[in-house]
Amino acid sequence: MALIENKKARFNYEILETYQAGLELFGHEVKSLRNKKASLEGAYVKIRGREAYLVGATIEPYQALNTPESYDPIRPRRLLLKKKEILDLLNYDNKKGLTMVPISVYNIGRNLKLEFGVARGKKKFDKRESIKKKDTDRDILREAKFKLR
Repeated sequence: MALIENKKARFNYEILETYQAGLELFGHEVKSLRNKKASLEGAYVKIRGREAYLVGATIEPYQALNTPESYDPIRPRRLLLKKKEILDLLNYDNKKGLTMVPISVYNIGRNLKLEFGVARGKKKFDKRESIKKKDTDRDILREAKFKLR
């Protein structure tokens, strides 16, 4: 069950491969994520050195009055990945036209995980094609329901 989803990720990008990573967060950020007070719009994953970071994700303060003054809701958050996975991502990061887009934040037990994918941006006609496919699938389902009655 996803706590937060980037709904535009699958529409704007063609996901080539997905990864799962842990997030390094403050305690109040975890509470805020569980209350769904966050956004992945415009966020991306960046490799710096030998570490991966989630950049551009906004996590609102859990309790605004109790939040430290120095808290930045858009700060880069470190992702917990294995060394082999980071090396694989470095290969993708160097290729032109590919980006790493966060798809969703969900919990497994007590741990929060980020699902992100290596993606290639869709062109305008690809987006139109996906809208057309979605509409035809919806029409087929509607017809099937009608025939069952």
